[in-house]
Amino acid sequence: MSYRRIACLSTEAVETLYALGAEDLVAGVSGFTTRPSRARTEKPKISGFSSSRLERILAVDPDLVVGFSDMQADICRELAGVGVEVHLFNQRSVAGILHMVRVLAALVDKQREGEKLVGQLQQTIDAVREQSEQWTIRPKVYFEEWNDPLMSGIGWVSEMIYIAGGIDAFEELAAYPKAKQRIIADAAEVVRRAPDIIIASWCGKKFRSDSLASRSDWGNIPAVRTGMVFEIKSPDILSPGPAAINEGLVQIAAMVRRWQEQHA
Repeated sequence: MSYRRIACLSTEAVETLYALGAEDLVAGVSGFTTRPSRARTEKPKISGFSSSRLERILAVDPDLVVGFSDMQADICRELAGVGVEVHLFNQRSVAGILHMVRVLAALVDKQREGEKLVGQLQQTIDAVREQSEQWTIRPKVYFEEWNDPLMSGIGWVSEMIYIAGGIDAFEELAAYPKAKQRIIADAAEVVRRAPDIIIASWCGKKFRSDSLASRSDWGNIPAVRTGMVFEIKSPDILSPGPAAINEGLVQIAAMVRRWQEQHA
C-alpha cells in the first residue's frame, strides 16, 4: 500500500519524512514540531505530545498516523478503533533512532533515501566516537532533563554521553523510559557524585544557570566551579530522531572536548 496522507504525532517523524523527501505526504504535525521550521507553517498542527483530540487528527483525513511511545498509546488506540492505520514507534537508543529512520523510509517507499540518511547519521556517530577514543580520561556528566523535580537523562542521551567520551553520572536511571522513574529525589546526590560537566535541557522551559548554581552546596560541584555548565535546547536532544545525533550528540562532543582541553 502506498500512503498518501500521514499524520505525525511527534516531531522526529516530521523531521525524518522531510529529510527523506516525503514532505508532500505529511498531512498534519505535532504542535511541538521544530524541524524543519517551515513544517510549522506548511502543515496543520493536529496534536500536542501527550494530549491529542481524535477529531483534530481525523480532520486531516490520514491514511496513516505515526506516533511515539506509551504516552501516545491511548490516542493511537482510539484511532485504530475507528479504522485508521497506526504505527507507534518506541525507539530508546541510538540504534533505535537509525531503525526508526529505516522503517519510516520503507513505509513511504523511500528505502534508498533512508539508507543514505542512516549512512550520514552513522558517519557523525563514528566521527564523534573516533574523537573520544583518543582520550584516556572520561569526565562524569550530569544531564538534567528537568529541574523541578530533578530528572536525569533518558536512554539515548546517556548513550550519546558515552559515545562522546563521557560517563553518565546517573547511568543506572537511564534505562527507565518513564520520566517519573528518573527523578532524583535528593539534590545532594548530584553533589555527592561530583560531575565534571553539567548539561541542562529543560523541555519547553528556559534554562537558568544561576538558579542551578545557587542550589544548596552545588557550588562545590566540579562542573560549577570550573564553569562547565551548559545547555542543549530540548529540540536538539530530547526527540529521538536525526536531530538528536546531528545536533545533540555533536554538542555533547564539543563540551567533552572543551573539558579535555581544559584538563590536558
